[in-house]
Amino acid sequence: MDTKNSTNQRQLTVRISRGTEDGSYSTYSVPWRENQTVLDVVTEVQRTQEPNLSYRYACRVGVCGSCAMTVNGKPRWTCRTHVSRVEENGVIVIEPMRNMPRIKDLVVDMSEFFQKWARAGNTFVGTATRNDPPALVSPQSKKRKQADAAIECINCGVCYAACDVVSWDKDYLGPAALNRAWTLFNDERHADPKDVLRKATSGSGCNSCHTQGSCMKHCPVSLSPTGSIAGLKRSAIFSLLKGG
Repeated sequence: MDTKNSTNQRQLTVRISRGTEDGSYSTYSVPWRENQTVLDVVTEVQRTQEPNLSYRYACRVGVCGSCAMTVNGKPRWTCRTHVSRVEENGVIVIEPMRNMPRIKDLVVDMSEFFQKWARAGNTFVGTATRNDPPALVSPQSKKRKQADAAIECINCGVCYAACDVVSWDKDYLGPAALNRAWTLFNDERHADPKDVLRKATSGSGCNSCHTQGSCMKHCPVSLSPTGSIAGLKRSAIFSLLKGG
């Protein structure tokens, strides 16, 4: 007997937040398959039961980060999250990422997230032209190592969704923007690291961080925005003491 098509096949209960604003929940039942990811489940619901369900995804292999959602209360990349790791008594609850306005269903508006990224002074400005030889940056230099430790962020927004400070301070730049500021501050090719530090520390910048570590805990690529923010704070103090 084909167990895949058997009526006795184990079923997974999926509760998905629908609509706009606070929305409501719709419940679906899908076959529970081996090595099934949460993104697989959402895709199956959309293709077989709810064709107007809205969600984002692109690469499906943990590169783009666009499939980030809240699964059983925690922000995750759904393409890397296997059902077996998160189901609770055969149930998973899927919601949009927090701290960002919802457009529809599981899709959020990330405009504010990227605007804050820009406000943190995160545009690279070089000091050389295309006619100059490539900059020689030693991979063993302290600044290069500090930049390397934080440079793999792809702006998926998971850390921003996990951040409690963002939830109560909408002006806070957030961990992703400040993590990027730290990499740029340590980039020896950047024209104005002092400007990066000024923007990252002004207003609701790095000094608003409460060092709770939620960003570090939930980062899908194991970066430490908490460490980057601490580096910005230290650098700001040193700059002040030096009169810079």
